[in-house]
Amino acid sequence: MAVNRFEEYTPEIGAETYVHPSADVFGNVKVGRQCWIGPGARIRGDYGRIIIGDCTSVEDNVVIHARPGEICTLGNWVTLGHGSVIHNVALIDDYAVIGMGSIVSDWARVGRWAVVAEGAVVRQRMEIPNERIAVGVPAKILEKSVDENYKAEWKRFKEIYVDLARRYPAGFRPL
Repeated sequence: MAVNRFEEYTPEIGAETYVHPSADVFGNVKVGRQCWIGPGARIRGDYGRIIIGDCTSVEDNVVIHARPGEICTLGNWVTLGHGSVIHNVALIDDYAVIGMGSIVSDWARVGRWAVVAEGAVVRQRMEIPNERIAVGVPAKILEKSVDENYKAEWKRFKEIYVDLARRYPAGFRPL
């Protein structure tokens, strides 16, 4: 796994967390327990701090970065879809889903069980309330809220990544 010290900072990686060999995690980073850090992900704590909660999936080619002296915080059970960019976010709360190819920009807040749709761009300081859905460029909040069926379906998807974090250390073998 590509977990590296940067200057005085060594990343903290929680128990049962899997970091793919082609991912980079370095600097002032704390990753919780049972997380999945997928191929090509870049978690760059070189001049800002990044905190990732438990059971969070950082899928393939996700980029997470923080501004100097600031903190980017992701809660528990968050899903960051393939190719998303998270930059200096004030908070992505528990169970949020950040869609593939989306961007969540500086000082934004994404509420508990909120959804940022695929390809959406959440601008600086924008707030997505709990259980709401944001779509488009720039992102706009829909009137529709996340319902219990959606939560149940996504809870299963989230559990798959926690299971992958458990299975990969023994099952992944370069040829």
